[in-house]
Amino acid sequence: MAGKERMRKLPVGIEDFKEIRTEDFYYVDKTALIGDLLNKWSKVNLFTRPRRFGKTLNMSMLKCFFEIGCDSRLFDGLKISEDTQLCREYMGRFPVVSVSLKSVGADDYETARSLLIEAVGREARRLQFLLDSPWLSLEDKKMFSMLMENAMDDAGLFCSLYRLSELLRKHYGLKVIMLIDEYDVPLAKASERGYYERMVTLIRGMFDQALKTNDNLYFSVLTGCLRVAKESIFTGLNNPKIFSVTTARFDEYFGFTDGEVQGMLDYYGVENRYEAVKEWYDGYRFGNVDVYCPWDVINYCDDLTDDQELTPKDYWSNTSGNEIVRHFLEQVNSGVTKREVEALIAGETVTKDIYEELTYNSLYGSIENLWSVLLAAGYLTMRGKPEGRSVCLAIPNMEIRNIFAGQVMAMFREETGQDGKLLESFCGALKAGQAENVEELFNTYLSKTISIRDTFVRKPMKENFYHGILLGILGWKSGWDVRSNQESGDGYSDIFIRIEDEAIGIVIEVKYAENKDYDSVCEGAIEQINRGRYTLELEEDGYGTILKYGIACFKKKCRVTVEKEGEIR
Repeated sequence: MAGKERMRKLPVGIEDFKEIRTEDFYYVDKTALIGDLLNKWSKVNLFTRPRRFGKTLNMSMLKCFFEIGCDSRLFDGLKISEDTQLCREYMGRFPVVSVSLKSVGADDYETARSLLIEAVGREARRLQFLLDSPWLSLEDKKMFSMLMENAMDDAGLFCSLYRLSELLRKHYGLKVIMLIDEYDVPLAKASERGYYERMVTLIRGMFDQALKTNDNLYFSVLTGCLRVAKESIFTGLNNPKIFSVTTARFDEYFGFTDGEVQGMLDYYGVENRYEAVKEWYDGYRFGNVDVYCPWDVINYCDDLTDDQELTPKDYWSNTSGNEIVRHFLEQVNSGVTKREVEALIAGETVTKDIYEELTYNSLYGSIENLWSVLLAAGYLTMRGKPEGRSVCLAIPNMEIRNIFAGQVMAMFREETGQDGKLLESFCGALKAGQAENVEELFNTYLSKTISIRDTFVRKPMKENFYHGILLGILGWKSGWDVRSNQESGDGYSDIFIRIEDEAIGIVIEVKYAENKDYDSVCEGAIEQINRGRYTLELEEDGYGTILKYGIACFKKKCRVTVEKEGEIR
């Protein structure tokens, strides 16, 4: 980038709007959300999106725009600044209560409750100028001091957000905007750790006071991953407006659109990686808009600025566990068919009824709920428009497909280790050069697992599945030195095995039989082993028996050929 002006930094992990705008970070403009919130009015607005789709940054942007004392320069050149009348009426015109519940998760209720009190107390300390307000009574200031000092019993915690809004209105004489980010994190953790009902009571009490018949409230915005059932949290709250992944309104404000991604890649001079970015990180559909995961695009673009030939990798799943996929796969033959999972991994679709109003303690209570959670959490996405509850579902992109594939392979390895008899039979046949028995037993393994095939990926990626299955089997065989992609002779063999105490060496080359031409593909695999001299190391080490296997696979079938001492069988 010599000769060019200094590029803006990429905001990896930066969720503070002010920091992005003042510290010269690249910003994808989502400020039109402000105008739409005001023009399409709702008193209580809940946005549900998967993690890492810009929820927290948007909440920070709203706070910077509305709060009294805001720096209008933060919005110079952004879309919202074009609406000068709206900016005159609303920018910097409101007191704001802004609370994040992202860190309110603990192994027990008492700790979680303390963290919730701290989240409210942190916001109170940000507003401590209220202690000097001439408009607040001594009793008001005493109550506010208790909020600042985290000195709250349950009744005080129930009223805490309401009281902040009440005190701000007294001070300014203006109604308050309330922002609650990641509202459902405490519920998710509570469900995992067994104190869900107590946490529901706590959150419901706070929301009842803050959001229901609160005369101090102008409007509120909440974000979360799931749309928690109304009767669970929003009891008695009149018509909260919920904008989920299936809702068209505000659909373009969470996630990057195709044009926004192209603009970022062009800016950093890595536009040649567009197709890779699209294949790996695009494919989500929110409402009527197709979007990319911002976290992935920013991270990959940042890495590309150091190495423009870097291949895409998984950034999103490393930010949290993927237990939901494991729960889903465990339902195969108990509500989910193997064919449905295989179709999804192959890039196809399945149609299911979706129930968006859930409670965290019932997420895994039925397979219908599980499909719904996978959609809300970003592991599945919509294709086309919903028809009532019926939604056409697909895995959005290569990154998420790899999460499913990884879980499938992990489960296969676990199951393989539990069937010692089949394992010994397979390894015994492999060691003895019994191609027909190896073929029969490998077909047995393939029939038992979920097939990870893909109708649109390149041939080498299809071969990776069968390669992984073999490694999953052989990894359980004690006493065998099994290596993958071992440098051998003039190339790299797929699987290289040493059985040292018996001086037996095995080299395996796995191929995908694109047109079911098993025999010629097997012969080609053996030829590759010979041409690349993959057995050279074994020969030099004096191994008495060397077996060369060519394995051709297509879907759930394989053909196996072995060459021993120059004779193909």
